[in-house]
Amino acid sequence: LKTPADEDTHNLVYRPLSISTQHVAIARRMTVTKSCICCVNSMKTKCLKHFGREYLVLFLFTLCCADEMADANWWKHAVFYQIYPRSFKDSDRDGIGDLKGTTEKLDHLKEIGVDGVWLSPIYPSPMADFGYDISDFRNVDPMFGTLEDFDALLIKANELGIKLILDFVPNHSSDEHVWFVNSLQKIDPYTDYYMWDDGKLDESGNRIPPNNWQSEFGGAAWSWKEERQQYYLHQFDPKQPDLNYTNPAVVEEMKDVLRFWLDKGVHGFRVDAVPWLFEGSFDSNATKAPHNLPETYDMVMQWRRVLDEKSEQYNETKVFMLEVYGTEEEVMAYYGTASAPGAHFPFNFRFITDLNNQSTATDFANVINNYLQQIIEDRVSNWVLGNHDQHRVATRYGQKLVDGMHFLSLLLPGIGVTYDGEEIGMEDTYITWEQCQDPQGVNAGPDHYLERTRDLERTPFQWDNTTSAGFSASANTWLPVNSNYKELNLEAQKTAEKSHYKVYKQLTQLRKKEIFAQGTTEVAALSDHVLGFTRVLEGSDTYVIVVNLGDEIESININDKFTSLPDQLTTVAVSIYSQHDVGELMDSGNFQIQPKEAFVLAT
Repeated sequence: LKTPADEDTHNLVYRPLSISTQHVAIARRMTVTKSCICCVNSMKTKCLKHFGREYLVLFLFTLCCADEMADANWWKHAVFYQIYPRSFKDSDRDGIGDLKGTTEKLDHLKEIGVDGVWLSPIYPSPMADFGYDISDFRNVDPMFGTLEDFDALLIKANELGIKLILDFVPNHSSDEHVWFVNSLQKIDPYTDYYMWDDGKLDESGNRIPPNNWQSEFGGAAWSWKEERQQYYLHQFDPKQPDLNYTNPAVVEEMKDVLRFWLDKGVHGFRVDAVPWLFEGSFDSNATKAPHNLPETYDMVMQWRRVLDEKSEQYNETKVFMLEVYGTEEEVMAYYGTASAPGAHFPFNFRFITDLNNQSTATDFANVINNYLQQIIEDRVSNWVLGNHDQHRVATRYGQKLVDGMHFLSLLLPGIGVTYDGEEIGMEDTYITWEQCQDPQGVNAGPDHYLERTRDLERTPFQWDNTTSAGFSASANTWLPVNSNYKELNLEAQKTAEKSHYKVYKQLTQLRKKEIFAQGTTEVAALSDHVLGFTRVLEGSDTYVIVVNLGDEIESININDKFTSLPDQLTTVAVSIYSQHDVGELMDSGNFQIQPKEAFVLAT
């Protein structure tokens, strides 16, 4: 920043160089003698006034960095909240959520105790897969707003103490990305940015794909391009060509994408579809490309080094969380090692993949204990209940178990991950074939779309009982609003005597106690259908969490599994369908619990 010659400089416009939005947000809150900063609404321009020749501005940002150095371990006990922007809040009446709408509703996340927000893709996209087909990795789709809108969102999040996490989609781009357009024409350096192959000839001399790999969305994973006279690989939609990570130029391009957003001030990334990055040899008889190859783990470690470099530069941990599926060994290997770290954490999907509403307490205890046994050395555990690709918790487990499942995800050790709407118990929304948008559903056809579509869990957030549940001022939304929104909405739950919203707030407040960050954990089946676990820390009250997963009233002796408990325990939190209240004394030796009822108890 230059020092203006004129004392009256309110109308001069300056552009700061190499200063992230996070620093600008900090600067907004500082006052310096004979100086002020005004009109700081975005990264693009800053209006400075009342500066004389003798005043320098650079020191202001230096002081900010020193005064606001973040805790390196902020992420280890965080609550991360996934926002699906298309369905969160619409600010411009087009029926599609956007960044201004998200900014408008950030106060809600602060109220419920969220530490970090993960945004599903907001990048320019033809929307063949609703943002996961990206045509520009360094911009914002006009549907969602502008880079200035993004900067305003980041500033507001920083002011509220909420970390902003972006979706990083490295496996593929859109076929409308300039890289693919140039690669199709063999224009260097883009010729080998994607996975091209000549294919092979069948017995009749006809050209066919190099193998029988099938796409995740159905159909062949190879498409022919006449212009190039070659096939290209797309493990998802044909409009999502796979990038070629054996090409060092592609590797560096994607590292630069990470650097771009980290320099703007984001606090990390959720990485999409990691197991698909490398495929190995095309000479294969399998119907799917192999996943989780050694090269993939190395790539993750390379990306982690980029984040660690930026963490050091900005004096705060930039977090790296992965969407990965595979065997237990394959998933755990993504943590890396102390000398070669990988992800800060790969998502734990066991509440989705390994358990359901028919699982017994023993099933739950075994799955939880097995997972915790893998959390060794510096690994940090995490608990995912749902996301934009999975049916909602209230649909999978039932409304009466929503609170009990949150007791698990938020009070077991480590990180809690919540999909938007789960805090109020939103349910899947039925959609007709004509309303189906998701390519997985569309490709399945009218007879099977409901088995494949992810639209059911992606419908608009239910804020209140007004038009379109308060999501949009328009009655026409990109997916229909659930018909139950008149009763099931945030505003109703704020005023209700008991609600999922109020229980969720209780839990995020409770988990701030040191015992939930540092305490030990014991998990056990107290009966066939009653699950229990304890949190214990020397010098603190012991907490006991009990959840009845079944459909029968149970009478149990908690002391049979958890010794050294007093005869009576005090209720700290209860599920909303319980007849009990906070503060009641309960008999630990003869504990009565109703179907689907859940308790947090303390000694």
